Order: sequence, then structure tokens, then C-alpha cells
Amino acid sequence: MNANRSAIQRPARALLTIREVAELDGCSEKTIRRAITAGLLEAVRLGPSGRLVRIDPAAHAAYRAAFRA
Repeated sequence: MNANRSAIQRPARALLTIREVAELDGCSEKTIRRAITAGLLEAVRLGPSGRLVRIDPAAHAAYRAAFRA
């Protein structure tokens, strides 16, 4: 077995865009961006410049449970 390859391969979870999260929550993209800036919603920045913002579905679920209940 190759040392760089694990025996168990996990399926990749699709990250959500700001637009998708806003649609799921029924709010504006600006509201989601504010939640990210305030540290209420965890997001990751991707790409060489870090301009692409994506949200893990688990982070979105935690945000909804804590702040949208």
C-alpha cells in the first residue's frame, strides 16, 4: 500500500456558497457575510487570493442551531 494513500477514502462534502446559505436561510447574502465577519458563522477562504468564500454544511448547521432557532 502506498504510504500517501489511506486505506479508507472519505467522500468529499460539497461546500456551500454564500448565495446557497442565504437561500437556505431565507435571508440576504449581506446578512450571511455579516455573520461570517462577526465570527458567528465559520467559513473558509479558497483560491490564491482567498476571495472565494465557502461554508461547510456542518458549520452552517451549527450556525442555524445557535442563532436561527
